Amino acid sequence: MASGVVVGLIVTVGVAPPATAEPCTGAAAAAQPPAAPNAGATPALPGLGRPPIGHRPAGADEHAPLPKLGQLPLAIINALSPRSAPVRQQAAVVPPPRPAVPGNQPAPNVAQPAPDAAPAQPAPPPPPGTSLVGWVTGPDSPNDTIKKFAITGTDLGIMWDNGDPASHQVLMAFGDTNGYCGIPGKQWRYNALMRSQDGALSKTVAVPDGVVGNRYSGSPVWRPGISKQVINSIGQAPEETGIIPTAGVAVGRNQYLNFMSIRDWNSPGSWSTNFSATAVSQDNGETWGVYPGTIRPPSGGNENFQMGSFLKPGPGDPYMYTFGTPNGRGGPAFVARVPPNLIPDLSKYEYWNADNQTWVPANPAAATPVIPGPVGEMSAQYNWYLKQYLVMYGNGGGNDVVMRTAPAPQGPWSPEQLLVPSMQIPGGIYAPYLHPWSTGKELYYNLSLWSAYNVMLMRTVLP
Repeated sequence: MASGVVVGLIVTVGVAPPATAEPCTGAAAAAQPPAAPNAGATPALPGLGRPPIGHRPAGADEHAPLPKLGQLPLAIINALSPRSAPVRQQAAVVPPPRPAVPGNQPAPNVAQPAPDAAPAQPAPPPPPGTSLVGWVTGPDSPNDTIKKFAITGTDLGIMWDNGDPASHQVLMAFGDTNGYCGIPGKQWRYNALMRSQDGALSKTVAVPDGVVGNRYSGSPVWRPGISKQVINSIGQAPEETGIIPTAGVAVGRNQYLNFMSIRDWNSPGSWSTNFSATAVSQDNGETWGVYPGTIRPPSGGNENFQMGSFLKPGPGDPYMYTFGTPNGRGGPAFVARVPPNLIPDLSKYEYWNADNQTWVPANPAAATPVIPGPVGEMSAQYNWYLKQYLVMYGNGGGNDVVMRTAPAPQGPWSPEQLLVPSMQIPGGIYAPYLHPWSTGKELYYNLSLWSAYNVMLMRTVLP
C-alpha cells in the first residue's frame, strides 16, 4: 500500500441472506442439486426476504421469451467515426501486452502455401450493429454456472483487468445471486465473483471451474460447486438488504471494488442506500477487506457517488477517474479523479465543477453533472479506435442501452448513440458493463436481463 492512505481494513465474514430471488422459474427452478457438498444452504443474513425489486427496469415483461442469439434488427442510429486514421480491427478482444501465461501459448506457425496457391481472402468485417453473443450465467450458459458455482440467477457482471502479469485475467463481479431454488434460502448471496482468461468471446465469457483457495480459478468458492459471497456486511448500517458491487479496477496487484450498501429496494429503478464504499483484495479477489475511510454516506455531495464507474486514463493522463451517480436510475453522472495509488483516500479526490471549469479538491458537493440524467448503471473506458473516452449505460424510461463519447472524462460528451433498444429485448435490460480488453471497433459487454435474471454477453460493432 502507498503511504498516506487509510490502511485499516474491516475484514468481514461471509454469510448470505434468506431472501426469495425472482424469477426462480423454468430451467433455473427445475435444476436439482447434486449430492453434497454444494447442496447445503448458505449461512443466513438479515434481509427483507424479497427480491431486489429496485433493479427491475420499468416496463419489463417478466414473461417475455428469451432473446435469440445473433444480430438484433436495429443497428446504431447515429453513425460514429474514428477521430484519427483507422486502426487494426479485432477478431475478438486483445488484452494489453503481458508476459506469456504458461499453457496459453500461441499456436506454432503453419506451413506456407505453395507459391502458385491463391492468397487466402480475409474474412469480411462484421457489419455495424449489435448482437447477442451468448449467456454468461444461468441455465442457458455454456459456462454451466449452476453445476460449477450453484448460480441459477444473478445480474451485473462488472468486468475489469486484474493487472497481474503472472496470470492475466478479467474479473467479473455479480450482484444478488440465486442458487438452487429447492434449497431453503435458495442459496441467496449478496454478490459473487468469477475470473476468465478468455479473449475469443465466441459464445460467452468462458469461465473455468472454481477451486477452493485457488486465487486464479474460475471463482472464489466456499466449497466445490458453490461460489462464495465476496463482499460482506461491515456492520455500519442498522438496516441492510443488499451489498451490490458497482465498479472494479486494478492498481498493481490490488483489486479495488466499489459497492453500495442497500437500505431499501423501493420500486423498479429506485433504491436507497446506507452508503457506498471501496473494498480491496490483494489475492486476485479471493478475500476482501473494506477501507472504513472510503465510506460515502448519501449526503454532503456524496449522494451523487453512491454508484460508481472506474475509468482508467487515456494516453499521458496520470489520474484514475470515477464517475458517480445517485441512487437508482434517474440522476445525472458526475466525475472525480484521484492518483491511482490513493484510491482509498477520499481526501485526495478532486471533483469536476463545470461552472468554474476546474477540479475542486476534497469537496464532492462541488461536483456538477457531466452527463444529464437519467443515467443508470454505467461503465467507461478509453477507446483506441475512436481515440475518445466512451461511456455506456441504460438511459432510464424504457432503459435503452446507449453510449456517449468525449475527448476528456469531464466532457463535453456527445449525444446518446443507441446500441440496444429495450423494445427488442422486452424482458427488461439493464447494467451494460464493458469488457476491459474490448477497446477497439468491436465492443463486448455484459448486459443483465431481468426476466431471466441472468447476464448476457453482447457485441456492438462500431461503424
